[in-house]
Amino acid sequence: MNYKIAVLPGDGIGPEVTDQAVRVLKTIGEKFGHTFELETALVGGIAIDETGSALPEITLQVAREADSILFGAVGGPKWDDPAAKTRPEAGLLALRKSLKLFANLRPVTAHKDLIGASPIRQNLISGVDLMVVRELTGGLYFANPKKRWTTKRGRRAVDSLKYTEQEIRRVLEVGYNLARSRRKKLTSVDKANVLESSRLWREVAEEVALENPDIQTEHILVDACAMHLIQRPKDFDVIVTENMFGDILTDEASVLAGSMGMLPSASLGTRKIAKEGANLFGLYEPIHGSAPDIAGKNLANPLAAISSLGMMFKMSLGLEQESEAIENAVDSTISAGYRTMDIYSKENRNKKVDTVGMTDQIIDRIENPHKNKVPKPL
Repeated sequence: MNYKIAVLPGDGIGPEVTDQAVRVLKTIGEKFGHTFELETALVGGIAIDETGSALPEITLQVAREADSILFGAVGGPKWDDPAAKTRPEAGLLALRKSLKLFANLRPVTAHKDLIGASPIRQNLISGVDLMVVRELTGGLYFANPKKRWTTKRGRRAVDSLKYTEQEIRRVLEVGYNLARSRRKKLTSVDKANVLESSRLWREVAEEVALENPDIQTEHILVDACAMHLIQRPKDFDVIVTENMFGDILTDEASVLAGSMGMLPSASLGTRKIAKEGANLFGLYEPIHGSAPDIAGKNLANPLAAISSLGMMFKMSLGLEQESEAIENAVDSTISAGYRTMDIYSKENRNKKVDTVGMTDQIIDRIENPHKNKVPKPL
């Protein structure tokens, strides 16, 4: 098969981890006989510097013409001036909105050989396997009015939190479809004791739950969910929530996996891609930020970017075998004891590697799958 992939590396460590994901992409192409046409474009801070826009029109065109998007990260101290007319993050938000990528899927799994990398007790996180579905194109990040102004009494600002019944329903339906293929439990997260938007969310969620009687449904307030993610994370299967809550909760949940450098994500819309056996168009990115403090030092963990590529193969391109090859290689590399600095432990006799070195191990195991059966390091 021939696929067109938009590569948007962004800022900070974004280009570094994206480069490693592209190396894996090319390895998969050679091994399984696929052709990937890659087109790289600017987004975020670097796009502001070179074009004045966080999402240049040419980048949006490249994204629209692609079968899928591989995204790095955006932002950094250079562009953090609160008075700036445009910020790097605006490019990602505009991309999501323009492409109608309304559902963000963030899997959180506690790998058995990385349990020691988490500050949470082993008995709490052993066996954790959950999926957070975050509504991605509504809520505080998009609704208007949104502005800042100055009065005689000082500076003021306002953001608006808006949701429609249709926006809530469609992301919940994504969650129920996922739960049906997992452990058949869905947790809807809101703040219905305070917010009108959350009361609407709860009302719609109760209606959709009645339409899915085969799935166990629970409703929970966001503050309680934040607490229970640490106290009893194994109780969760699929969590569905609004935009800002999902943004915060998934960063918290990354602690369960040991590092934000471990977690991939998929942002999906309704557009089908024109390939036999393929699924929904999507944007795939690690959930970590641009980490400017380690940018350019070959220290970043590439696993989230590489696992995001695995999600792309499965969810958008319909290439199950290729996705499984990546998943097996990542699991095997971790089990063999290879670690970047964010998950390294001298006490566990890990083998410390850099960004490129970690990817070398994964590529070796894709090319030589017999190496995937390795003994657990002592």
